[in-house]
Amino acid sequence: MIAWLATARADEVLDRSIRFQISASPLASALIEFSTQSGIQVAAADADVAPLHSNGVNGTLPIRAALSALLRGTELEFSRVGAQTVAIRRASTGTRAVNSGAAVEIPKAKSTRPDQDADASASPEIPEVTVTAPRPPTDAELAGDSVYQFIVHHATNHYVDTGTSRNLARWRGGRQSICPKTVGLDPEYNAFVTARLRALAAYVGAPLQSDSQCKDNVRIVFRAEPEEYMSNVVKWAKVYFRRGSEFAQMKPLIAFTGDHAIQGWYLTTGGGPAALNTDVMLLRLDLLPIWPRITPHYADQDSFGGGGGSGIGVVILLIDTTKVAGYTMGTISDYLAMLTLSMVQSPDYCDPLPSILDIFSSRCGASERPTAITAGDLAFLKALYYLNTGLGPGFSRDDIENNMMRQFGRR
Repeated sequence: MIAWLATARADEVLDRSIRFQISASPLASALIEFSTQSGIQVAAADADVAPLHSNGVNGTLPIRAALSALLRGTELEFSRVGAQTVAIRRASTGTRAVNSGAAVEIPKAKSTRPDQDADASASPEIPEVTVTAPRPPTDAELAGDSVYQFIVHHATNHYVDTGTSRNLARWRGGRQSICPKTVGLDPEYNAFVTARLRALAAYVGAPLQSDSQCKDNVRIVFRAEPEEYMSNVVKWAKVYFRRGSEFAQMKPLIAFTGDHAIQGWYLTTGGGPAALNTDVMLLRLDLLPIWPRITPHYADQDSFGGGGGSGIGVVILLIDTTKVAGYTMGTISDYLAMLTLSMVQSPDYCDPLPSILDIFSSRCGASERPTAITAGDLAFLKALYYLNTGLGPGFSRDDIENNMMRQFGRR
């Protein structure tokens, strides 16, 4: 009788009518928006949904009907697995639909390949994953100044204090719109990481180049031995920053350390609105690393740009495959998306408001860490890209905090 009542209540939840406003978008983005609007948690295999597109749904209709509409034409189906949770699976085994209408074989997760000549069997496996849409934050997670601290740790230059009123760097749009490319994995996993990043960028309103064959300005590189690749960036910086004293100051900041599973750089641009129509390599650039080596000499430096209206022009992320074995591809992809969409130089925090950035933090102790992008992450990114025209300054930390609290229904 108890089991029957639980099933009946769950069915009633799916039959409840809600006003949905979900535009045509990548299916991954549409499912996140569906979960936000319906309150239903969605579990889906990333490899199933990442390359697919949904025509959206608008109007007041039962939850189950809205989800069916989102999945129409994808060869996916859903089933209830809990009172507030549904699982999405392929309706038939072995194939899945893609946007062109063709069907392709979907293999199980394979070993990562750092390059074409490497032996795949010698590389660690990154297994296939099931992810869930984010749950809303709790009262405890929003208590005190937790949202403000979350913002500080998500978008702060590590060695330059941008100040509360200064603007946070973001992709401006125009020629500084996102075009990601992933290399180093088997082709289907390269495609998945790229598709996941594009879906999240579209969902939060970040400027995204629509042509999938665009010239990439976000390069995501998986390597088993990353030091050589990082040294090439240092060599480039030595040529670009020709003044000897300038490079001498910068070199310790961008040096390879091998301490972190994911390292990389942001190339930020000045120039204000004029940068929208200018090739990024024709602008004055600043090279800002993730995990910079900090010495007292740099604590007082403010000559390396950042903040104050800077735009993100290029992102290079390097993943050491020997350090991410055991993490799911979905988790790694969401982490990379956060690093791409926001300039995070020191993601080693564990705030009360959870973030996907917590997964590699040394400060979380034994607490449970997110396995996918969180409601806090999405609210922050939506606030960062709110009214992003590229024609004026971005928002301050205070502006973003107010926007996030409104999204959480607290102001």
